[in-house]
Amino acid sequence: MIWYALTIFWSAFLLFLVQPILGKQILPWFGGTPAVWTTCLLFFQMLLLGGYLYAHAITAWIAPRAQALLHISLLGASLWFLPIVADPAYRAAVESSPTWQILALLTFTIGAPYFLISATGPLLQAWFAKTHVGSPYRLYALSNVGSLLALLSYPFVVEPRLKLGDQTHYWSWGYAAFAVFCALCGYQLLRSQRRHAASPSTEVAAPPRTVGASSSNGHHEFEHPTSWGLMALWLGLAAGASGMLMATTNQICQEVAVVPFLWILPLTLYLVSFIICFDSPRWYDRRFFVPLLIITIAATAIMLFIGVSAPLVAQIGTYSAALFACAMSCHGELVRARPPARDLTLFYLCVASGGALGGVFVALVAPAIFDGLWEFHVALVVCPALVLAAMVREENVLYVRNRPTVLAAVLLLAFCALITTLVIHVREYRKGVLVATRNFYGVVRVRDAYDPFTESPVRKLQHGTILHGMQLLEGDMRVWPTTYYARTAGVGLAIEQHPRRLATDPANRNLRIGVIGLGAGTVAALAQAGDTIRFYDINPDVIRIAQEYFYFLDETQAHWTVEQGDARLTLEKELAENGPQNFDVLVMDAFSSDAIPMHLITTECVEMYWKHLKPDGILVVNTSNRNVDLDPLVLAMAEASHKDARLCETNEDRNTGIYSSTWALVTSNEEFLGSLPVSQFTTLIPDAVQPVVWTDDYGSLWQVLRKYDNSEIDAWIDEQKEWLRSYLPWSRADEAEDSEPEADAE
Repeated sequence: MIWYALTIFWSAFLLFLVQPILGKQILPWFGGTPAVWTTCLLFFQMLLLGGYLYAHAITAWIAPRAQALLHISLLGASLWFLPIVADPAYRAAVESSPTWQILALLTFTIGAPYFLISATGPLLQAWFAKTHVGSPYRLYALSNVGSLLALLSYPFVVEPRLKLGDQTHYWSWGYAAFAVFCALCGYQLLRSQRRHAASPSTEVAAPPRTVGASSSNGHHEFEHPTSWGLMALWLGLAAGASGMLMATTNQICQEVAVVPFLWILPLTLYLVSFIICFDSPRWYDRRFFVPLLIITIAATAIMLFIGVSAPLVAQIGTYSAALFACAMSCHGELVRARPPARDLTLFYLCVASGGALGGVFVALVAPAIFDGLWEFHVALVVCPALVLAAMVREENVLYVRNRPTVLAAVLLLAFCALITTLVIHVREYRKGVLVATRNFYGVVRVRDAYDPFTESPVRKLQHGTILHGMQLLEGDMRVWPTTYYARTAGVGLAIEQHPRRLATDPANRNLRIGVIGLGAGTVAALAQAGDTIRFYDINPDVIRIAQEYFYFLDETQAHWTVEQGDARLTLEKELAENGPQNFDVLVMDAFSSDAIPMHLITTECVEMYWKHLKPDGILVVNTSNRNVDLDPLVLAMAEASHKDARLCETNEDRNTGIYSSTWALVTSNEEFLGSLPVSQFTTLIPDAVQPVVWTDDYGSLWQVLRKYDNSEIDAWIDEQKEWLRSYLPWSRADEAEDSEPEADAE
C-alpha cells in the first residue's frame, strides 16, 4: 500500500511542478503573453489524455504481468530524455501564432516523461484494485494533494531559491526517483500475479454489489453497463471545468502580468475542487454549491461591466470565486455519476478527454472564431448548463422533498438571466468598433467616436480593455501627440529636450529613436525631419492597424521602420549580427492590455538596452499601470547601471487629447537632466521606494503590487454605487422627479 501511495503522490507532485518550470522557461521566447501559458496548459492536458488512454488500453487488453513489464521498460527508456532543458532553437522569430512551435518544443523537451507520469494515477489505481481490498478512488484524491503541494511550493519555495537551470536538474533527479518507485509497484504486481497463479484461492476479490445499489455516501454507483449518455456527461462536466480554468487564467493574466503566481492561483483552485470532490462525495452538497454557483457567476457578470476600473483584488477575487464554484459544481456532479472500479480507467479517460477538449476550445478554437475573449463568457454559460443537465438526469431527482426541483428551477432562471446579461456585455463591448482582431498576442480593436472635449471625431486603438493610442481626425489635429505621449510627458521630454535636439548646428539635431511597442504609432508625432525611428512590435495585427487605420506613421517627416517580433529577441539578434543600434532615446512601452511583459524589464534585458543606447542615451519606461507599481523596478535599473532616474507625471488635459500618464527617465546625461523643462516636469523617485530586482530566474508580483488605502477603496465603492444607480430605472426616475421642481422654478 505504501509504495502505491508514495508513487502516486510523487508522480502528481512532479506532474504539476514541471508545468510552471517549463512555462517560465519558454515565456520570454514567445512574447510573454497569456497565450503562452494557455498553450502550455493545452499541451499538458493533451499529454494527460494520452497517458490516461495508454493506462486504459493496457489494463483492458494486456495481462497484468505484461502491463508491469511494459511500463517498467518504458520508464527506463524515458530516462534518456533527462535532463529536461528546452531547446533555444525553437524560439519564436516572426511567427504570428507560434502555438504549434510551443507544442513541438514541449513535446521534444518533456513529452515522454510527462506522458508516463500522466499514466501513473489510473494505472497504479488499477494495479491497486487487483492486489488490495479497498476503494482506489482515495488514491486519486492523494494524487491531487501532491499536485496542489507542487503548485503552492513553486512560487513560495522553488522559484525564490533556485535558478531555472537548477530547477530543471532537480526535477530530472526527482523523475529518476519516481521511475524507481513505479518499478517497485510493478514488481509488487508481478509477485502478486505469481502468488495468484500458484494459489488461486488467495486472489483478492472485490466485494459484491447489487445492481443500482446506493453507496454509503448516498449517491448511486451504477452497475449496469456504462451508457454513451453517461460518458457524454463525464466528458462535458470535465470540459466545462477545464475550459473555465483556462478562460479565467486568460482573463486574469491579460490585465496584470503573466507570472507564475497568476498561473498557479486558478490551477490551485481547480485542483482543490478535485481534492474535495474525490475525497468523498459527501463534501459536494448541491444545497450549498448550486446557490454559490449562481451568486459568483452573477458577481462575475457585474465585474465584466465594471472592467479594469475595479481594484485588482476585487477582479481576481471575483473571477477566482466563480472558477471555484464552477469547478466544484462540475467535479461534484462528476463524482456523483462515477462508475464502479471495473470502469475506473474508462472514467478517467473520459475525464482527461473532457479536460483536453476544454483546453482545445480555449487555446485553439476560441482564438480562431472569436474577436474577443468570449471563451470566458462561454464557460460562464456552459458550466451551469452542465450542472443543470446532471441534476435533471440523475435518478429520482424530482422526488426528493422537491429540493432538487427548486434548485433546478432557480438555476434555470439564473441561467437565462446570465445569457441575457452576457449578450448585453458583448454588444456594449463591440459598440462603435471599426475593426476587431484577435491572435496569439491578444485582442485589438479600433473604434471611432466623437470626443466632446476636443470637439473632434477620434479613432482609438484598444488592446484588451486598455487604450493604446488615439488620433484626432480633423485638420491639423491629426498630428497632435495624444493620450500618454504629450510633449511634456516623459517620452516627449526625452525626445524634444535631448541635448542633440537643441544643438546649434541643425545637422547635429537628428535623433535615433527606438520604440518597443508600436501602438498606434503616436511617438512618430514627436519626431522631426531627419530623425530615425525604429519600432519593435510582436503583434502583426497591431502593425497592420497602425499603418492602415492611423495616420501618425504616414504623416511624420521622420524615417521609420517596424521590426516584427519579440523586441528582446530582435534586439539580441541585431546586437549579435550588426552591433548596437546607438539609440539616443529608447522607449519601453510594450504592454498586453494592462499586463506587464516581465521578460522586457528584467536585469538581463535592461543590460542589453544599455548596449543599444549611446553613452548619453535616455531609457524611457512607461510606468503607467493600475495594479503594478514599477517605480521599485526602475530604481533597481538605475542603481545597477549607475544612472540617475526621474519620474514624470503628466496631468490630464482632455481638451487636447492628453491623458494622465507616468514615465520614468533613466540616464547619465547630466545636460539633459539639468535642463529647465526636465527639472520642471520631473521628480526624483521618493526615498521610501525600495529597489526591486527582477531577473530571468525570478520576479515576484507581490513585491510591486499597488497598495490601496482606505480612502481609495471608499472612493471606488462610491464610484460603483453611482455606476449602479445609472443602470437602475427607479434611480433615474427619482433623479427626474428631483429635477422637476427646479425646471418649474426656471
